[in-house]
Amino acid sequence: MINRELIRIKIVQLTYSYYQNGNKNMDNAEKELLFSLSKAYDLYNYLLELIVAITREERHRVEILTQRAQREDKELPSTKFAYNKFAVQLEENKMLCEFAETQKQSWEEDLEFVRKLCNQIEQSETYINYMQSEDDSYEADRELWRKLYKQLIQENDDLDSILEEKSLYWNDDKEIVDTFVLKTIKRFDPKKKQKQELLPEYKDEEDRNFACKLFRTTILNAEQYQRYMSETSRNWDFSRLAYMDIVIMQIAIAEMMTFPNIPVSVTINEYVELAKLYSTPKSGGYINGMLDAIARFLISTGKLFKSMDEPRSKKPQTAAETQESGDGSASVAEDVNAE
Repeated sequence: MINRELIRIKIVQLTYSYYQNGNKNMDNAEKELLFSLSKAYDLYNYLLELIVAITREERHRVEILTQRAQREDKELPSTKFAYNKFAVQLEENKMLCEFAETQKQSWEEDLEFVRKLCNQIEQSETYINYMQSEDDSYEADRELWRKLYKQLIQENDDLDSILEEKSLYWNDDKEIVDTFVLKTIKRFDPKKKQKQELLPEYKDEEDRNFACKLFRTTILNAEQYQRYMSETSRNWDFSRLAYMDIVIMQIAIAEMMTFPNIPVSVTINEYVELAKLYSTPKSGGYINGMLDAIARFLISTGKLFKSMDEPRSKKPQTAAETQESGDGSASVAEDVNAE
C-alpha cells in the first residue's frame, strides 16, 4: 500500500522537519520516517474498519426494527444493507480481523459519529436507489460501498476531526489512503471469501529500502547537492528561494543520483507536484526549470549517467520572476545544512 508517492511526501515533510529540529539525529529521524509510514497503513485498515462499524450499526438498527415489527405484526424491515455481501466479506476478512486484534483499534469510542454517518447514508439517493433495486448481486453490493465511500467518507469534516485527534499523521495521509481504500473495495472477489488479501504495507522490500536510502542520501550528501544547485543557478537569485524549495530540490537530486532505474523526467515531475503542494504558488515552475538545468549539468559533467530529451526552447526567466518564487522567509542553501 505504501507506494513511492507516499514515501516522497513523507521524506519531504521529515527532511524539512529535520532541519528545523535542533537535535539532528539521523537514526532517530529514520525511525520517525518508518513510523510515519506505518501510521499511514494503520489509517488504511482503520478506514476499512469504518465500513464494518457502519454495517454493525445498521444490523443493530434492523434488529430493533424487526422486534418492533414482530410485536406490532407489521412487515419486517429489509436486511439488504445490513447484510451487504461485500461488507460481510470485509467484516470476516482475516487480515483485517488480525489487524484489529493486534492494534486494539475500533470505532466503539466514536459510535456517535458512526450513527450520524449511518443517518447520512440512509438519507442518500445512492442508498435509496440500492434498497429499491432488485439487483441483489455481489457486484451491486460492492459498487454501493464504492459510491458511499466516495460520496460520504472521502470528504467528511467530522471524520477529519476524529482522525486528527487520534494521530497527528492521519490528516496529511488521508487523501492518498482514500485511493487505496477505494482500490481495495474494487478488487474484492467473493470467491476468496475470508482469505481476500488486503493491500500489503509495502509492495516489496525494495520500496521500504527506497524510503530509507533516499532519506539518508538526502541528508548525508546535503552539502554536495546544494553545491550543484548553486553552480547551476548562477543567473538566479538563489538567496530568495523558499526554504521548502531547497529541501525539495535536495531530495530530487538525491533521487536522480541514487536510483539509476528512475528516469529523470519521472523524478522532476514528482517533485514539481510536491512543490505545488508544499511550497509557494510559483515554486512548481521554478523547480521544474532548476531541476531540468541541474540534471543536464550533472549529465554533461559525467556525474549522472542518465539520458534526457533535448530541451525545448523557452524564454529565460527573469530575476524578478525568480524572486517571486520565494516567500520572504527564505534562506540561502547553506542555512538548510547549518548545524
